[in-house]
Amino acid sequence: MLFTDQHEEIRRTVRNFVDNEINPHVDEWERDGIFPAKELFKKMGNLGLLGIHKPEAYGGLGLDYSYETVFAEELGGIHCGGVPMGIGVQTDMSTPALANFGSDELRREFLAPAIAGDMVVSIAVSEPHAGSDVAAIKTTARKDGDDYIINGTKMWITNSTQADYLCLLANTSDDKPHKNKSLIVVPTNLPGISFSEKLDKLGMRSSDTAQIFFDDVRVPQRYLIGEEGAGFVYQMIQFQEERIFGAANSIMGLENCIKQTIEYTGQRKAFKQSILDNQVVHFRLAELQTEVEALRALTYDAVEGYINQQDVSLKASMAKLKAGRLGREVTDACLQYWGGMGFMWDNPISRAYRDTRLVSIGGGADEVMLGIICKLMGTLPSKKR
Repeated sequence: MLFTDQHEEIRRTVRNFVDNEINPHVDEWERDGIFPAKELFKKMGNLGLLGIHKPEAYGGLGLDYSYETVFAEELGGIHCGGVPMGIGVQTDMSTPALANFGSDELRREFLAPAIAGDMVVSIAVSEPHAGSDVAAIKTTARKDGDDYIINGTKMWITNSTQADYLCLLANTSDDKPHKNKSLIVVPTNLPGISFSEKLDKLGMRSSDTAQIFFDDVRVPQRYLIGEEGAGFVYQMIQFQEERIFGAANSIMGLENCIKQTIEYTGQRKAFKQSILDNQVVHFRLAELQTEVEALRALTYDAVEGYINQQDVSLKASMAKLKAGRLGREVTDACLQYWGGMGFMWDNPISRAYRDTRLVSIGGGADEVMLGIICKLMGTLPSKKR
């Protein structure tokens, strides 16, 4: 993938923003279990960073996804996983369907302020019994006059305690599971919506996550995104950007783990030599860096296909799978070389170890990615009749 001066300007802008507006506060936000999304997103909106790939008519820059990839990659320089995840939910997980399929009225009312940083958005798909199995969700949206009446619950919802609205997937009919779902914009200030306390997670500590409850929540039917019954398809399309974003966002963070480990092991002495001088260590770090470069190449290849309107389900799934697996491999190997210091809670590698574990779970677990890959390879066993 070839980068232009415009790509590099976005890269510089994001890097400067991360260095000046995010990283100095990460430790505090990790301790607090939340980062100030409204304040931070407004600053990002002012710089045009929340709508790089979104239509110009609604305040976006109207650029192709290669520019969004640069943005995602540079967010990997943030010293935690929770903040870039929260940003990615705003830009690449909860707004693509609205941008691609929403009515002009809906996009003016909800997409434009999300791009400007005036509203915080969450994607509300997962439920306590239905994570990767999206078809199994039970939340309903039944018609009543010109409204939908929503009942159910959503689980593990990122940005939820600060969100102004949700991109909610709900069952709008009794049709088959892949044809009865719709995406609906649901403002969070409506009667009948309530939230649990922030969930106490292993990692991603600076990201606020909660369960959301819907008790006869009434929303206008005009808040429907696109066509009724097409929500499952829209969400599968939306997942493509989420998975590419997640893979791109992983690259720099993994590289930083390797760089920090090289620096630390070069200084740490054991048995009259630095840890880095052991061949098993510097060979392993070289191997890990090679794997990160392979992830970068795969991710860029998926992006090239995406911007050329190709179906990138296979490569996006592969990149997401590789990012999750490599996150576990890199952080585990690096933590080992830090010894006892790596086992300390506030160590940067132990934080990455905790944070990256989610990549193999969220947005479709590794096993789901493998299922998609096998299906597209034609290697799934035939169903018995």
